[in-house]
Amino acid sequence: MQYYSLNHISPKLSFKEATIKGQAPDKGLYFPESIPVLSKDFLANIKEFSKEEIAFKVIQPYVGDEIPETELRRIVAETVNFDFPLVKINDQISSLELFHGPTLAFKDVGARFMSRCLGHFVKNNDKQVTVLVATSGDTGGAVANGFYGVEGVNVVILYPSGKVSSVQELQLTTLGKNISALEVDGTFDDCQQMVKQAFADMELNKELFLTSANSINVARWLPQQFYYFFAYQQWADKNHPPVFCVPSGNFGNICAGLLAHRSGLPAVHFIAACNANNVVTNYLSDGHYEPKKAVATLSNAMDVGSPSNFVRVLELFNKEFISMKNVLSSYSITDAETKNTIADVYTKMNYLLDPHGAVGYLALEKYLETHSDQKGMILETAHPIKFYDVVEPIIKEKVPIPDSIKSILEEKKQSVKMDANFEDLKSYLKQ
Repeated sequence: MQYYSLNHISPKLSFKEATIKGQAPDKGLYFPESIPVLSKDFLANIKEFSKEEIAFKVIQPYVGDEIPETELRRIVAETVNFDFPLVKINDQISSLELFHGPTLAFKDVGARFMSRCLGHFVKNNDKQVTVLVATSGDTGGAVANGFYGVEGVNVVILYPSGKVSSVQELQLTTLGKNISALEVDGTFDDCQQMVKQAFADMELNKELFLTSANSINVARWLPQQFYYFFAYQQWADKNHPPVFCVPSGNFGNICAGLLAHRSGLPAVHFIAACNANNVVTNYLSDGHYEPKKAVATLSNAMDVGSPSNFVRVLELFNKEFISMKNVLSSYSITDAETKNTIADVYTKMNYLLDPHGAVGYLALEKYLETHSDQKGMILETAHPIKFYDVVEPIIKEKVPIPDSIKSILEEKKQSVKMDANFEDLKSYLKQ
């Protein structure tokens, strides 16, 4: 499998090269040259397969012979060695819980897969690799955990000061060792722009071996297809495929779902659930795409005003607006609606949503108001404990603390404060 840049200037690369580079020299995102189609027999008998076998069948065509089969199976097995339960909330809406991994967020899948692929690729490299990543919340913790202790790899995480939850901040700032955290005085978009500038800086790239662990990296983005197939495996009514509603910020997650759909995943529709950062919601309404400066919300991991992965969504649909609208809808949910949804679902259905899941739930509910014959699921992307400071005042109860969180609550954060200035980042990386 070859990967081409969506800016169409840089040469095509293998999966290994695209993983190591992260972003193309022409600043484009890499995209697979072809999209594999899974056999109808596999999909019809998906209940017979293990999670590991499903994930291997999905990802192997994208990797090709870049990783030996036995090694790829080991990587896949370590990536998905936790539960992905589909939990019924009411008669029309279920929740695919993606928070049972080590950092209680859906990004554990992509981060674990990428860290193990990169570890394999740089095993005999004589130069340290620096993984540079911007986070709006959950990516930082997942990447920190996934790469912690990986030989030959240093990780530098940029996050917007005061705009991630207290638990998210502890997850990405307390590990130490080969993980460094930069606390940027700005927004996630500022952090993401600084990372992009680093990859485009020729002087910096001559001195350092840089790659990215954001969902712009194909090894972070592609494995997110796995849990869509795990969801379908658990879907009871195979004659009526589900609607997938995805809390969306940088659009890597929903783009992976749409890619899975192109590969054969049965789905009746996709919904991008957005908060006040509604660039794509507006685009799907009037066909006009206009990035904005991100605004802070309760669902902070979705606070993205210029979603990087939306160019991949456009590519999937050959930039045909009508084709996209037939498959993808979007709703924008306010903070007030988010709070009301958390309270309402908890009180009436005894199911506790995190703020991102609440955005997804209400968006799906709005869609089902005009599609009452359909059923669907939200992707519950993070455990409510990660946003206890938002959730607990709403439900007026304490959120039970999972064991994986208890161990870090007493830890002290270690971060370097930095202005939203690329030259400051460049100086830090060169020291």
